[in-house]
Amino acid sequence: MFIVLFRTIILYLLVVISMRLMGKKQIGEMEPFELAVAIMISELASLPMQDTRISIIHGIIPIITLLTLQTLLALLQLKSEKIRLFFSGKPTILIDKGKLDLKKLKDEKFNINDLMEELRMQGYYNLSDVEYAILETSGQLSVIPKTELTPVTKTDLKIKPSQDVLPITLIMDGKINFKNLIIAKKDEAWLKQMMKKNSIVSTKNILVALLDSKGKFYYQLKEKNTQDVIK
Repeated sequence: MFIVLFRTIILYLLVVISMRLMGKKQIGEMEPFELAVAIMISELASLPMQDTRISIIHGIIPIITLLTLQTLLALLQLKSEKIRLFFSGKPTILIDKGKLDLKKLKDEKFNINDLMEELRMQGYYNLSDVEYAILETSGQLSVIPKTELTPVTKTDLKIKPSQDVLPITLIMDGKINFKNLIIAKKDEAWLKQMMKKNSIVSTKNILVALLDSKGKFYYQLKEKNTQDVIK
């Protein structure tokens, strides 16, 4: 039993490391060759886990080999456009200037119902609303609506809003993050002032407190489960 446990832990860690080294893409965003490598690695790892008669090294060596090949291939694709086109292909325009390209749909084995479903998932319910629909190499569909249907931006309205920034956590589960206080260019005296302003007796009563993307102080208490946002 301990042998099976030991083998499983080793193979699990190896698969996790392999997936981590392959990059941060989600499964749905992987290129075809990346998805093939991921499936093969999982299969190679599962066999020694299930059958103790198979040497664990027979699972480790193929996994490391696949990881090495995938890494080399990724590097080659960065340097060569031809290699990238061969392995990953190129995007396909399914709707061009508002018109369906039936030949491209047929080539990509993409029927109209599938296309309509993808468009609905992105908030477009009519083909007449779409100027371009591009099937990316990852299998995702990119949609460019007709200009008159493009959402109005603040730039169009000549509004100059302040730029949103990353939220900074100041207190988590009653504990002050002094490093983040420095990043936020605040100090403990300022934090105590904010707590006093909101009638908070102790940091131990705070579940979370942070500066949000607008630079406002946000907090939520533990006991009362209340929350507030102030400037």
